[in-house]
This record gives sequence, structure tokens and C-alpha cells, in this order.
Amino acid sequence: MRKAPWALLGILVLVQICYPLTSGDLRAALTVATVLIGVLLSVTHACLTGGHRAAAALIGTAMLGGFVVEAVGVATGFPFGTYDYSGELGPKLLGVPLIIPLAWTWMAWPAWLAALRVARGRAARIVLAAAGLATWDLFLDPQMVAEGYWRWHDPVPALPGLSGIPISNYLGWLGFALLLMTALSVTMQRDPSPQDTPMYALWLWTYLSSVLAHAAFLALPASAAWGGVLMGAAVLPLVLRLRAGRPLRTPA
Repeated sequence: MRKAPWALLGILVLVQICYPLTSGDLRAALTVATVLIGVLLSVTHACLTGGHRAAAALIGTAMLGGFVVEAVGVATGFPFGTYDYSGELGPKLLGVPLIIPLAWTWMAWPAWLAALRVARGRAARIVLAAAGLATWDLFLDPQMVAEGYWRWHDPVPALPGLSGIPISNYLGWLGFALLLMTALSVTMQRDPSPQDTPMYALWLWTYLSSVLAHAAFLALPASAAWGGVLMGAAVLPLVLRLRAGRPLRTPA
């Protein structure tokens, strides 16, 4: 079972490599498959390294919290701006595709574990993890909007080159990510562990593959640049920390 995260990560990488090589319904199906595999990976790792309590805490904070904030967002326009989802990502509840809160869960876990490894102190970890999760959306939203999976009703003002997505969306992501990571910091009181390596690999793969895909395969150079710089600022310190080989404390 300890090898399960690595096996799931390998499957996830293969599915994501196939994504830019497809189109239409198959691409939408691969999008859903990616999220399902990703959330299974993160929840499995949380369970293996922290027990059922850790997995339940991750689901309760990221999955349920993600659904609530998305439902509020679709209904009111707060905190992301006014938007709605197409029907291409599967069944909806309160206007939100059920796959969407799973995506929050999938990426919140590696963002939090990477912050545990890099930063010292609860506040620094919360800020770094939230920044990493929020800047991931500099890749996610442009890609999904380009595919027609959701659309913004009033997408201004926008970042240069990222038309169609209002700046309020990224601010909303950051605000919710701060709340989410604060909740994780309360429910996940643990130190870094050597068993977190698959999640570090997922975090770094997500960043590097997103830059490459947007720049070379998806014709989204602006998101490659914005995400490459801003998410890189949150992610690349992990590489330096791992190279430095800072000793790990044994989890309580």
C-alpha cells in the first residue's frame, strides 16, 4: 500500500500527457479522469500517512469547503466574479459540477505538504500553501475557459494576456485558499515526513508540466508566463529545500 501513491502518480502523469494530444469529448473525459485520479492520490496519501482522521480532515476542509465556495460563487458572484459552468464536466449540484470540489482537494494536499517542508511557522506555511494553490489557477482557468468548460459574464479587468478571466477570480482563489490552509493547519498538526515524497513529485510535476503544456501544446503563452513566474515563486523553493537536504523531524 505504501507504493500506491507512486502508482497513482504514474497513472496521472500518463493521462495528463495524453490530454494535449486529444480534443472534444475525449479531452473532457480526460479532464474528469485526471481530477478523479488526482483526488484519489491525495486522499490515499493522506490516509496512509495520517490515518483516516487526516483523510477525513482533508475531505472536510477542501472538498466540502470547495463545494460551498463554488456554490456561493455561482449563485452570487462572490468571491470569484460572475460565472457559470457548461455541462461538459459531468453532473452538477447547485450549478457546480461535482468534479470541481474534487480538484480543490487534489491540489490542496500537495500545496500544504510542500509548505510544511519549506516554511517554518504556522503563518508562513499557510501563506505559502495558499499562494501555491491560488497561482495554480493561473494555469487552470485559462485552460478550462479556452475549452469552454466555464465562462465569465464580466471578465474585466483582466491580467494582460489573460482576457476572459477577471482579476477578481484570482483574488477569490487566494482568499479561499488562505481559509482552506488555515483550516488544514488546525486539523493537520504534523511535521514533514519522508513519505511525503510522492506529493512533492506531484507538486513539481504539476508546475513544470503546466508551463510546458501551455507554452508548447495548448497555445496559451500568457498563462505559461504568468503561471511560470508566480506559481514558480511558490513552488521552486521546494527544489532548493530538497537539494539542501534539511533534516526532517519525525512526525508526532
